[in-house]
Amino acid sequence: MSRAFTKETDAPETLPERTLSTHRNNVTARGLAQLRARADSVRNELHAARTRADTALALTLARDLRWLDARIASAIVVNPAAQPPQRVAFGAEVTVQDETGATQRWQIVGEDEADASAGKVSWVSPLARALLDAQVGDEVIWQRPAGARTLRVMRIAYPR
Repeated sequence: MSRAFTKETDAPETLPERTLSTHRNNVTARGLAQLRARADSVRNELHAARTRADTALALTLARDLRWLDARIASAIVVNPAAQPPQRVAFGAEVTVQDETGATQRWQIVGEDEADASAGKVSWVSPLARALLDAQVGDEVIWQRPAGARTLRVMRIAYPR
């Protein structure tokens, strides 16, 4: 029998680290709170996995916790009150209208808080980049894989 495919040790394999973004880690206060809550949850799951001696899960959770801790440590909380109220900037809720007259509202948030289904887009996304620095009444071009779209900025607000 060939031994080519047998393990020499029962030691668990090491997992590659999760990739950290190369962008500044701008976050809203809510985004930072969400990161901290996720880290607390993973910390609890890690403890439970170690208690059950679930080594594979513990390795995955420990890696995820290192990533979360790094994201929290590098977080730069952006104060919405310090943003220019007449221009789209980080943290803004922007209401736009497309060529068909349909309106949508998007909030520009940190990478880890982004959730398109909840209307939250990362500040480094093509949509946010198109909107950043625009004013009410401006038209911007959103370059999408499905084709460019023209959006008119209808409203800018900064949630408190």
